[in-house]
Amino acid sequence: MRREDGTEPIKLPILGFKPLIGVVHLPPTPSSPRGYGGVDRLIEYTLSEIAKLEEAGFDAVIIENYGDKPFDIESSDEVLLSVLSVIVRETVKSTKLVVGVNVLRNNAKASIAVAYASGARFVRVNAYCELRVAPEGVLLPIAREVEQLRKQLDRNILVLADIDVKHSDPLGAYNLGNVLYNCIERGHMDAIIASGTATSKPPEPGYIAFIKRNSSKPVILGSGLNINNVQLYWNLVDGFIVGSSIKYMGRAENPIDIRRAKQLAEMVENLRAKTFPV
Repeated sequence: MRREDGTEPIKLPILGFKPLIGVVHLPPTPSSPRGYGGVDRLIEYTLSEIAKLEEAGFDAVIIENYGDKPFDIESSDEVLLSVLSVIVRETVKSTKLVVGVNVLRNNAKASIAVAYASGARFVRVNAYCELRVAPEGVLLPIAREVEQLRKQLDRNILVLADIDVKHSDPLGAYNLGNVLYNCIERGHMDAIIASGTATSKPPEPGYIAFIKRNSSKPVILGSGLNINNVQLYWNLVDGFIVGSSIKYMGRAENPIDIRRAKQLAEMVENLRAKTFPV
């Protein structure tokens, strides 16, 4: 695959060229302060959502314990980890999609442990190399622990690392260019995630363009993608994570609307074909 000018596409390891990554926002797990419906119901819900993404034409999926909010930071809840491992393992066995994990909030070691036990291929890390203030408390940078665990497990689990992560603020003065430089120079993430200020909120295109210009790593859009702006971001990023806009009523906690998911996936596929025609 090559453009007419001879340039090659940027392909993410395992995920490929401009992957479309859907999100399964799980209902409450045993870790939640709210109601919990049992492991079997969580598995049933997850597999139903995965089937929609696969039918729609997505490339990958990331599973999050979104229903557990307000989240604990770096929880060591053994029951949560065991339940997530079972859910993600059943997902890996049932789908051709590339499967990822994000244990909220910023529980990167747990995410990697679940990925290792289940066969998932990637994780999302909210505060890989930054100190952030969030509604849950202070998110501490966790790059060293992540890389030590990846080395210890000797498994090729990709790390997609947020920069300036949504639902948080920096602690003190903040220079985005310096943060990017230090994270990339001193970290070993496989790609960077750039998002808006909150779930479903699209970032300013200029903000994404700045991150892309200053990053030697692939950049993934982490929030706000929809059928109305996918073309706007197409040449600015190397992949997309999308949850809210493909759900009923555009709300993250709702199930996936297969019609919305198909519309977005078809647009992405058409843009791929135009970018690198066969």
